Amino acid sequence: MSDEEYMQKALIEAKEAAKEGEIPIGAIVVAQGRILARTHNLTERLHDVTAHAEMQAITAAANALGGKYLTGCTLYVTVEPCAMCAGALGWSQISRIVYGCKDEKRGYRKVAPLSLHPKTEVTGDILEEECATLMKDFFLTRR
Repeated sequence: MSDEEYMQKALIEAKEAAKEGEIPIGAIVVAQGRILARTHNLTERLHDVTAHAEMQAITAAANALGGKYLTGCTLYVTVEPCAMCAGALGWSQISRIVYGCKDEKRGYRKVAPLSLHPKTEVTGDILEEECATLMKDFFLTRR
């Protein structure tokens, strides 16, 4: 499958988050063409500020693999990871991150650009418009 096809699956998760009143960010982790994790933000449901989609995906994928490192895995996430998530992704040694739209205010590239593992490959702007529109529409209804 292509990056766009996997990002579509992450968008399904993001839309589910929005239905649940969560900030609409979805994530999946893929290894060798197999989806190991499908998650979305759970901060409201769990009353946990660390329950971002990426954090949930790291945990689920590590459990599926039976180990803490995500070498050989790709994370698809609808919004650029924040500094917290980028740090956790760095510790997981994930091989690749693909994100939809940039987070100009809190994205790791602005706040903590050195937080990822040095070997992690990053690809941005996959289905950027669709990912950004989902976020904008969500916040328009909240403000």
